This record gives sequence, C-alpha cells and structure tokens, in this order.
Amino acid sequence: MRPGVLLIIARKELREALRDRRTLFMMIALPILLYPLLILGMSRLQEGQQAAQTARNSRVALWGGLTLEVEAAFKRNGRVELLPWRSAPDAVRAGLEMGQLQPPPTPPLELSANDAERKPPKLPDTVWARAAQQALLKRDIDAVLILWPGFEEKIRRGEAGVASILYDSVRPESGKARDRMTDVLRQYRVDLIRQREKNRGLIEGFATGVELQSQNVATEQRRSGMLIGMLLPYMLILFSAMSGFYAAIDMTAGEKERGTMQTLLCAPLLPLEIISGKFLAVWVISLIATLVNIVSLALTFARVKLIPGLTVSVPPEAYLIAFCLVLPVSILVNSVFLAVGAFARDFKDGQNFLTPILMGLLAPLMVTTMPGIELNGYLAFAPIVNIALAMKSVFLSEWKADLIFLALVSSLAYAMLALALAARVFEQNNLLLGGKQSVASIFDFSRRPGAKPTEGISVLAFSLALVLAFYASLALEGKPLPVMLLVTEIGFFLLPGLALAWSKGFDWRSTFSLRPLGVAGLAGCILIGVSAWTVGGGLLIRVLPPPESLVKALEKLLLLGEREAPLWQLWIFIALLPAVCEEMLFRGLILSGFRSMGKWPAIIAAGLLFGLAHASIYRLLPTLFLGIVFGWVVWRTGSVLAGMVCHMLNNGLMATLAHSREVIREWGLLGSPYLPWSYIAAGSLLLAAGLWLVSRQRHQSSGVTA
Repeated sequence: MRPGVLLIIARKELREALRDRRTLFMMIALPILLYPLLILGMSRLQEGQQAAQTARNSRVALWGGLTLEVEAAFKRNGRVELLPWRSAPDAVRAGLEMGQLQPPPTPPLELSANDAERKPPKLPDTVWARAAQQALLKRDIDAVLILWPGFEEKIRRGEAGVASILYDSVRPESGKARDRMTDVLRQYRVDLIRQREKNRGLIEGFATGVELQSQNVATEQRRSGMLIGMLLPYMLILFSAMSGFYAAIDMTAGEKERGTMQTLLCAPLLPLEIISGKFLAVWVISLIATLVNIVSLALTFARVKLIPGLTVSVPPEAYLIAFCLVLPVSILVNSVFLAVGAFARDFKDGQNFLTPILMGLLAPLMVTTMPGIELNGYLAFAPIVNIALAMKSVFLSEWKADLIFLALVSSLAYAMLALALAARVFEQNNLLLGGKQSVASIFDFSRRPGAKPTEGISVLAFSLALVLAFYASLALEGKPLPVMLLVTEIGFFLLPGLALAWSKGFDWRSTFSLRPLGVAGLAGCILIGVSAWTVGGGLLIRVLPPPESLVKALEKLLLLGEREAPLWQLWIFIALLPAVCEEMLFRGLILSGFRSMGKWPAIIAAGLLFGLAHASIYRLLPTLFLGIVFGWVVWRTGSVLAGMVCHMLNNGLMATLAHSREVIREWGLLGSPYLPWSYIAAGSLLLAAGLWLVSRQRHQSSGVTA
C-alpha cells in the first residue's frame, strides 16, 4: 500500500464530502445548535416551572376539625392555603363530623433496604378516598388533608392524632403541596413531643430515642460527573456515528449512483488503498464531529444546572480522555458503515441498509443510563458498551487504568476486525460496480497456492486470538490454571494461526520461520533468555509500577494457583507452552504478515501486538520490549526457534524465582519492590553479549534482507 496514494484518495473524498450540506450540518451545525437549544432550553423551562411552583401557594382542601396549634403551624409556614371542606361530598362531611368514618390502618414500617419488590400502596376502596380522587382530578385543589375524628382529643390526652394527605403524584403542584404539608406536620410533631417531654419532666430526646443523621460525602464534581457520565457517552458516540453515517453512504452507494465508483476502480489503485483512503476521510469527518460535540457539550454543561443548586464541575482532562476513548469506537462504526454501504445500489438503499446497523450498534449504549452498571473485567470486552462505561467511570473519577486499557485494547481488536471486513468487501469489484454478490462470498477463504501473509492477515489473526482468548477465559472460569493455560494457549493462540495459514494456502516454512537454529544463535538466545527480564522487569517497570493486586495475581499465575506446583509443571505450563504457542503466532504468522513494511516497522508492530495481548497497561512496556527483542532475534536468525528459546527461558526463570523463595532471599531480593541497579547492569551486559552472538550468526533466508 502506498501512503501517498492513500492520502490523495482521502483528500479527494474529504473535499467532496465537505461540499455536501448534509455532512456539514451533521458534523458542525447540529452539535453547535442542538445542545444549547435542547439542554439550555430544557433547563430554563425546568427552572421556570420550579420558580412558578415555588411562588404559588398550595391550595389544600381541609376535611375535618382543625386545632388551633395545627392552624398556627400552617400560618407560620405561609405557603399552604387551607380550604375547609372544599370539594367534600355531604356524605363524607357528615361521616367525619359524626365520627362514623374511620382512618385507614397504619401501614407497617417500610424499610429502605428491603430487597423484596416494592409495590405501591393501593387506594382504599372507601367513599372518602374516591371523593378525594375525584376532587384532585378536577384540579380545583392541589391536595386533600384529612384530620380524622378525635384528632384534637387524642392530642390533648397524649395520644397520637391521625392525619392523611391525599395527592396526585402525576401533577408537580400536587407533589409540592404534599411536601409542604409534610414539612409543617413534621415540625408540629417535633414541637409536640418536646412539649410533652417538658410537661412530664422527661429529658429532651426521651421520646425520640435515636436521632438519625445521614450525610452525602459525594463531592459536587462526582455528583455532576454521575449525571454527565450517564448522558454524555450516549450522546457523544451517537452523534459521532451519525456524522460518519452520511459520509459513508455518500462514499459508497453515493458514488455508485453518480457513476464515479467505476472511474475510481479503473485507476491503477489497489483495493486496500481505495478503502483506506475512504476510511481515512470518513474517520476524519467523524473525529471533527466528535471534537465539535465535546466542545459544545462542555460549554453547554458549564452554563447549565442539571439539578437545581448543583453546578456542573468536570475537569477539562476528563473531556480529553473521553475524546481519546471515542477513537476506537469511531474506527469500528465507520468501518462497518463502509463495508455494509458497499452493498447498497444507491443513496436510499444505503440508508435502508445502514439505519438498522446504526440502531443495533447504539442500542446497548442505554446501559450507561442505568445506575450501578460499571466497567469491569467482563464488560471491558463488550463492543461499544465498554467505551461508554469507560467514559462514565472517567467522569465519575473512578476509572482504573487497567480496565480502561483493556477496554481500549478490545475495542482496537474489534475495530481491526471491522477494518479487515471493509477491506475484504472492497476487494469485490463486481459488488462495487453495482452487481449482486452474496455475503458468503466475502468470507471465502479458499486456498491460493503461493499466497503470502499480509498486514490484514496479521491484524485479523491478532484480533481473533485476543477476542477468542477472552471469551474462553470466561467459559473456563473456575477451572484449574493448568487447564485454562493449556486450552487458551493451544486453542486460541496456536491453532487459529495454523488454521488461518492452512486455509489461505501459505507456505508453512516461510510463514512460521521453521528453520534450524545455529550454535552461535542458540548461545545468544540462551543469554538473552536469562537476562532480558532484568531490563524489561527491572528497568521499564519503574516507569509505571504495577499495583500490589496485580503483583499478587501474577505471582499466583506463576505458581499455577494458590498451592505451589512442582517446578517441572511450572516449566511446562508457564515456560514451554506459551513459548511455543505465542511465538508461532506473534513471531511466526503476524511478523510474516508485517514483513512488507520493512525490518523495524514489522518488528515493532508485532512486538506492540504482543504487548497488547497481555491486556495490562502495567505490563505493556516490559512485554513490548521483550516482543521487540524476540522479534529481532527471529528476524536475524530466520528461525522461530530463537524466539521460543528466549521466551521459554524468560518465563521459566520468572517461575523459578517465584517458586524458590530461598533463592530470592540469597540474592537479596526479598521485600524489594524493584530489582537493584547492580542486577540491571549485569543483566544488560549479558543481554548485549547475547545480541552480539545472535548478530554473528549468518542470516538465513526469510524472504527479506536483514
């Protein structure tokens, strides 16, 4: 693929897309206009409604005899207008005045933390309840207060008077009236209890027993972050996808409709260059829209109060992290749009195809609006949802680096799979020219003798291995660690690579570098295997120290569980098994696919994927370093056995040290968080000697020059 050609295609597509008013409107105009009008407008409407409710006195129908003390309490409040016997039928009034109507039974104490399903209390099937309901539905009053017969006499005798408040929860003004009356009667009850304690010579608080106080410790930033974290991920990903939606249709179905796709296919361009250029253009449009959306949302939230009295307080870096998190999602969504859009014959057909795709991709985002749904090890691999929950955790200031990293890595894997799908679709010229082609033909992996791995195959192999290994770990949860390692390494690292190479007809010897290893190379690999960890684990780990929980988890893995396994088992499952399976994939198939990029780009790319596959940001630098070293060794010797030897000795030595506490104690490493500098220096010398020995070996042919 030629980068210059790719940029020319992307520039051409961008120029044409930016001429389209629909694209410009979705990308820039809509975010700038929508958020202030929608959010600020709703906020102003809510504030105006609340102000009107606060300024308006509540009209309450009073049914029953009013005591002087209760009347005085309502007068002190001044916000409740009592209307004696308003809307009370004659039968109800007579029944209350003559003491014929009795109050409903006192409901049992309702516990807030009760796990049982709460059922709203039913309205009593009585004449007074039906009368109050009809009066409230007529909206002549806001609420009904019933002081039941004997209320004043019971208060005077030191008993509990009974009062009932009937309101309509659908009407805000009725709920406001309920709140005002509840406040007045609660204060009246407190004053009454204090007076009774005083009259009987009891100490203050005797009747109260326990004073319960609760205090919300959540800062204003966390409370506002919770609200933004429930709204912003959905809105941000939605409008980012919508901006790429029309651009993707225009660059696929739109070009077919205008007849310009044929001209593009007649040019001396590779299908990968065409799809890459179009994707880059759609992605740039989507990123511009995302940036505009974030800026517009940040400015809007800074001026609006989502909850009365709560000012939105979100640090600017949270918005920056949110923008970075959207990047892999936009790659995934836009790649799917381009792949599916290629099947459409015209713009209308493209809308019909992509609208269900858009809804299907974005529907799971509703989980961000559910309280209690947080990013964890399981949801970190759920496409799109993982990024939405990651953004939510960022705004809540509860994000964990390892989970964010895992969500990003898994999203990149899905994005790579989507890109591979789009590239595969654009290889079908008949489809791009408007012809009909089945979806099954896109996934045709027929053998082609003489074929060689490509960058797309490398990315596909990595993505499949990563995703399959994760879901396999869920299925194998609870199984012994040796079983999990055996199934994961062989079933999801070794076999998929071998199956992919066989299905495509690749030459196994050149693809997996299956060549003998010379004596000098073997000696150098032994030195590298026993020393590379001192740089990777001793030096680079100081840049980003792992938390104690990760250290304990790795120690448990190195020992194959809670109880220490025999040393020979550690060398089989921790050293030999990963060395063979992972090297066949990363320094075999994946490195071969990157060979066309050149020596160092290929080695670094394969090493980066190797580091990402370990799914921990704290292990990324050490594993990236080891991946680059192993990749150079394999490239130089032309033999994957070199990588296996280095990998096996590196892992085996780590497992041996974890198993042999007395060795760690003798070396003076017990209790030390970092490897001493003297060990790092000695290890670096051994590593340099090993690299020198490997460089002395005559390079064996691997399809490229060293």
